[in-house]
Amino acid sequence: MKKIYEAVDRFCARHPRFGISNLMLTIVIGNVVVYVLQMFAGAEALHFLAFNLSGLLRGEIWRIVTYVFVPGTASAFQLLITLYFYYWIGSTLEREWGTAKFNLYYIGGVVLTVIGAVLASLLSGYHGLTVAGSGYVNLSMFLAFAVLFPNAQVLLFFIIPVKMKWLAWLDLALFAMDIIRSFAAGSVIGVVLPIVALLNFAVFVWPEVHYFAQRKSYQHSRQTVQFKKTVKQQQQQKGYHHKCCVCGKTDTDFPEMQFRYCSKCAGYHCYCQDHIFNHVHFTE
Repeated sequence: MKKIYEAVDRFCARHPRFGISNLMLTIVIGNVVVYVLQMFAGAEALHFLAFNLSGLLRGEIWRIVTYVFVPGTASAFQLLITLYFYYWIGSTLEREWGTAKFNLYYIGGVVLTVIGAVLASLLSGYHGLTVAGSGYVNLSMFLAFAVLFPNAQVLLFFIIPVKMKWLAWLDLALFAMDIIRSFAAGSVIGVVLPIVALLNFAVFVWPEVHYFAQRKSYQHSRQTVQFKKTVKQQQQQKGYHHKCCVCGKTDTDFPEMQFRYCSKCAGYHCYCQDHIFNHVHFTE
């Protein structure tokens, strides 16, 4: 997992403009459009948007993507609340990770859900198993947010403030119970699909937990670099305050650019505005 994680980081550093900017807005608009169409045409008329192996074998490859635009609820109010919640989560992750990494994470969840559905169909022998909606992709996104921002609060039932980490534990408990019930009932898709669909969480987010623990240990060690001392030495010896560790740009040569120190890297490493969200993190 660590090697895949580092490969993703390198790809994002080299291709910072990869993907669709503000991807979650596109997902939200697509869900609203399909919901409105369902109101007039009926859900069955738009069944061709959902994913199933039988449709894929007939050459209907658009199903690999379009199933994420199928609303997961029939209630307009619930849909609006759900879309707003996941738009907030997704846009926050995109600002934290950068467009490239967030797109890879979301696309990875979409592809893995399809792979899980195909595996479940093959194992059960029934090619009509259908996936409609981005429930597992959204769950994966929610868990990533909870790991990165565990103390962020949301209002449960618009009244009770609850931290994201407690909601994540509750979600994982319900998730595990669903898998156990599916296993007891002999439902292949209920066991295979959710496990496969969340593999991107293990690839993208779990290594960050390990790196966070390393950073905390590093910051409390005796070898921790003194920030003020480091900046002062750079200013006196090299003639600049900040220098990007990726491209080498300095605030002296490019005074209009913004420079930031990455909180995810072990030690103090500076990056320009083009690379602060697109670089391979230092781990030691």
